[in-house]
Amino acid sequence: MNEYEEKVYKELKLWRKKVLKDASMFQKLSKKAQTKVNGMIPDKAHTIITEAIRNMVKMTLVGSNLTTKKQQAMGKILYDRDELAKEKLTAYRKTATVEGAGTGAGGIFLGLADFPMLLTIKIKFLFEVASIYGCDTNRYEERLFILHVFQLAFSPDTKRKETFSIIENWDHEKEHLVELDWREFQQNYRDYIDLIKMLQLVPGFGAIVGAYANHNLLDTLGETAMNAYRMRYFNSILDK
Repeated sequence: MNEYEEKVYKELKLWRKKVLKDASMFQKLSKKAQTKVNGMIPDKAHTIITEAIRNMVKMTLVGSNLTTKKQQAMGKILYDRDELAKEKLTAYRKTATVEGAGTGAGGIFLGLADFPMLLTIKIKFLFEVASIYGCDTNRYEERLFILHVFQLAFSPDTKRKETFSIIENWDHEKEHLVELDWREFQQNYRDYIDLIKMLQLVPGFGAIVGAYANHNLLDTLGETAMNAYRMRYFNSILDK
């Protein structure tokens, strides 16, 4: 490893500890409350929501793949790929922040529109990052990896640890994966963003909350995505 790779490898170890750290008491109580609320929602409603989000995500996956420039960092070293990923994050974070402020300023109806719009921005960003780190997003397994990165960024404590283990051992785990548990996927994502998005619906206050929330959500996704692909990079060179 060169000097930059050694530096990143150390950062990766710190990020690993952060991801695997136990949830705080507040997070545990929040999850408990959200689980109770989810239990009060009829199964039929869960099924409708799950199907809606699954179809939305699948449509976004197809669209994002078609519009993503392939092999963006062919032949580039890790430093170049990291810098390009940071540039993409800055651009997509700005888009998400503007979108959050705009929909938040519109009250309830525009606030509700933020959900699919932000989801599209996040998935498109992940496709860009995958391409930057040399992954072929035409392959089903790479799209599945993208969804696991998304799930890692926006999941509660137990699911986050489980997903991290899958990503950390991707070359082995991918052979046993067929499709996500879509109901669990949508519940985890909704639980993660529910509180902040409810505040975004408040007229007059929503614009500030929307911009701040979307900025931070893209930051979380950016950190997760970069480190997930860095982990695959180091796994590939250390296994040689």
